[in-house]
Amino acid sequence: MAWNRNLQRARHGLDKKLETFQPAAQHQPPAKGWIRALRNSIGLSSAQLGNMLGVRSQSVDDMEKAEASGGISLDTLRRVGRAMDCTLVYALVPNSSLETFVAKRAETLARIAITGVAHTMALEDQQVTSELQQQIADYIEDHISERDLWSRK
Repeated sequence: MAWNRNLQRARHGLDKKLETFQPAAQHQPPAKGWIRALRNSIGLSSAQLGNMLGVRSQSVDDMEKAEASGGISLDTLRRVGRAMDCTLVYALVPNSSLETFVAKRAETLARIAITGVAHTMALEDQQVTSELQQQIADYIEDHISERDLWSRK
C-alpha cells in the first residue's frame, strides 16, 4: 500500500513525542490520585487548597475522590494544578508505535480477505508461511487504502 506521506509524518512525529511516556505503566498515578499526593507532599490541607480554589474543603475531598475513581474532569484537574503551581500533562499513549498499529490493522484486513474469517482466527497463533506473508503484502499493496483501514470490519 502506498501510505500517505503526510499521515506517515504525523504518526512518526507523534510516536517521537510519545516515546518519553514509554512504557506507559511507569506513569501510573498514585493510588489516591495526584491531587492528594501533591497536596500532602507540600503540607497543604484540603481547607487551604479549597481557599485557593474558592471552594469548601469538602469540595476538595470530592475532587480527590473523583480523581482516584477516574471521574474528574480535565478542567478541574487543570484548575487544581494551577493552584498548586503544576501543569496538567495529558496523553493517550499507544501500546505500540502508531505505524505498527496501522500496519497490524492492514495485515488483519488482508488476512481476512485472503484466508476467510474462520481460518484467520486459527492462523492468529500460528507461524505465517513466507508464501502467505507475500500474499498478505501483495493484497495490502493492491487492495487496501489507508483511508479505508478503519471503515472495514
